[in-house]
Amino acid sequence: MSLRIKKAAVLGSGVMGSGIAAHLANVGIPTLLLDIVPKELTEEEKAKGLTLEDKQVRNRFSATALQKLLKQKPAPLTSKANLSLIQSGNLEDDVQKLAECDWIIEVVVENLEVKKQLFNKIDSVRKQGSIVSSNTSGISVEAMAEGRSDDFKAHFLGTHFFNPPRYLKLLEIIPTNDTNREVIEYMKEFSEDVLGKGVVLAKDTPNFIANRIGTYGLLVTVQEMLKGGYSVGEVDSVTGPLIGRPKSATFRTLDVVGLDTFIHVANNVYEKVEGAEKEVFDVPVFMKAMLENKWLGSKTGQGFFLKKGKEILELNPTTLEYEQRKKLKTAATEMSKQQKGLANKMKALVYEDDKAGSLLWNIISPVLLYSAQLKDEIADDIVAIDRAMKWGFGWELGPFETWDAIGVARSVEKLQQEGKEIPSWVTEMLESGVTSFYSELDGNLHYYNNGEYKQLEENKKVIHLKKLRNGDHIIKKNSGASLIDLGDDVACLQFTSPNNAIGLDIIQMINYSVEEVGKNYKGLVIGNQAKNFCVGANLAMILMEAQDDNFFEIDFVIRQFQQAMMNIKYSDKPVVSAPFGMTLGGGTEICLPTSHVQASSETYMGLVEVGVGLIPGGGGNKELYIKQLDSLPKGVEFDLQKVANKTFETIATAKVSTSGAEARELNFLNAQDGISINGDHLLHDAKQAAIQLFDNGYKAPVRRKVPVVGETGYATLLLGAQAMKYSGFISEHDYKIAQKLAFVIAGGNIPYGTEVDEQYLLDLEREAFLSLVGEGKSQQRMQHMLVKGKPLRN
Repeated sequence: MSLRIKKAAVLGSGVMGSGIAAHLANVGIPTLLLDIVPKELTEEEKAKGLTLEDKQVRNRFSATALQKLLKQKPAPLTSKANLSLIQSGNLEDDVQKLAECDWIIEVVVENLEVKKQLFNKIDSVRKQGSIVSSNTSGISVEAMAEGRSDDFKAHFLGTHFFNPPRYLKLLEIIPTNDTNREVIEYMKEFSEDVLGKGVVLAKDTPNFIANRIGTYGLLVTVQEMLKGGYSVGEVDSVTGPLIGRPKSATFRTLDVVGLDTFIHVANNVYEKVEGAEKEVFDVPVFMKAMLENKWLGSKTGQGFFLKKGKEILELNPTTLEYEQRKKLKTAATEMSKQQKGLANKMKALVYEDDKAGSLLWNIISPVLLYSAQLKDEIADDIVAIDRAMKWGFGWELGPFETWDAIGVARSVEKLQQEGKEIPSWVTEMLESGVTSFYSELDGNLHYYNNGEYKQLEENKKVIHLKKLRNGDHIIKKNSGASLIDLGDDVACLQFTSPNNAIGLDIIQMINYSVEEVGKNYKGLVIGNQAKNFCVGANLAMILMEAQDDNFFEIDFVIRQFQQAMMNIKYSDKPVVSAPFGMTLGGGTEICLPTSHVQASSETYMGLVEVGVGLIPGGGGNKELYIKQLDSLPKGVEFDLQKVANKTFETIATAKVSTSGAEARELNFLNAQDGISINGDHLLHDAKQAAIQLFDNGYKAPVRRKVPVVGETGYATLLLGAQAMKYSGFISEHDYKIAQKLAFVIAGGNIPYGTEVDEQYLLDLEREAFLSLVGEGKSQQRMQHMLVKGKPLRN
């Protein structure tokens, strides 16, 4: 069997269908988006004299969905240019085009008969060997395939994406008894490597894995809130980051998801289960009243929370009136804040007998029991359940990891004292002397399964720096960074300072790493696995020195940083940066001079120093300008002023890419740089890039002079800034920053077209940076950013 997905079709252009189509386009797959034909004309269509037979009308639903993709927040497309890969159509005129597709995804209304009718139509036109899948969130996948051809059944499965498809990692794959094993394996590999997903294989049960457990947990929380007399705000204040869950916690999550969607998912299980489980999935009366009132959450402007001006109010579930938002603060919550590590924080919370501790125990422990009870019914092992909850619901720890964190034996003892029934396999595990679901054996993580530990298998493209650091792979480390041996003669420089802020410790490790790799390795990867790659220089240190008038120290640090960046650029061995998440200011400056950037698809890159009253000081202005120059076609005349203008605009307006693809459009990445769709594969991809560069005979770039626009170009750069100042769009201090930036990019008071060396531009940059650091208003901006976490416009 030869499987390859070169073209796809999505049937159903709602939010989910269009989002899946957008994600396919993001990874370069041409996609056909089809929907039903409208039965009535809109007033606008009538005014244009259109009829129901016009193509514009017949394709209305899918065509409208495409236009909405450009406006949605967060953006479903990594680049607006990707929209050209999606073709709109309808399920009557264009159904024959499905014969050209390698993967057909059904995303229509959750109705079994409707889906079966559509699959009958697909089966009559699809080519042999094409994969067909349903994005159903709970309808039996087996039932959908009934009556279809043998080839259809062999290539049919459930592929349950989570919304929004671009951002949520989880993809549940649900095979049927007839699905060909090779199809399952191919789709798992394709989904991980090409779509960037975290894949779990789920069994064909109501709501599969994540929605089954997640919905149960949310309903248990709602019921415990009502029983214990807690408020919506109090529950959210302790069910978010405090226990390793997203900031949206419980009720803000429901507002984002939409109450109508949530109730639909809950009812899907309610109708198919019995007994105590059925009672949990019976949605409380007040939520049904909210549904009738259309208080659905974000999409209707109110739900569990209502924003009035700057104030956010919470719903009182008893009176259905909005009140001032409350927070829960107890001995348990305060004690947990003093603990290091989520496991210790969780123990401090769930075993404390106060209002917060009792609430958390009463909502967490039922989910642990429920997950254990369902283990064999919904999944093959505990790993699939834990991964589904982490990748689909954003939990830091899955249910069985949570159980390990709070102590399995201790928690089971407490549950037994409360008269709870413990699944037999858990008690048997404890009786055999095994006290944790996961254990590290011989340096590898194992999980408990059917009476024994099995080694956890992962995609070979996943590298765990923490595991390497805990082993014997550390070459050298200091307070801000570690140099780690990745194997295959490649080293990795990992930042470990708070927030990965760049200080002298990181700069020293950069210099050491470049020297060490030059002697003993094929290449260097600069990457880490923190929340963000790097959010810039140590702003607190710079402000403190500036307030003490210690400009000699600041000058020394900036010189050191600039020199370290030049060491990276002219290293004899390839240096590959692996940015992801926020890669701001100094983080971007570290990437720009590397010989290759291997960025995550979700990389938010920008030189944002103007937001704190400064300009880039580590060579960022120079390197972005050179990168813009290098992106121009060779041997073709170009307008140097346009290059300077674009560089100036990008830095002066603190443009930040919303994706790796957009970082390329802003020239932070060039055509040769790479983008990894799966963030878990980023370090592997960066390592392979370093090896390939070395094997291809990498040589350091030749030092060269750079043409600049000089004095006349400087005046041109300032024209736009002057207009904005006179129009009141920017302040006097903004204009002063713009003057300094324009002077640096223009190359100072020299003739247009003069070629200067890089050190000359670095000196201009450093002088401008130092002069701005001394400005009172810049120091106010730095202080505001450190305290408030957002820019001040003064």
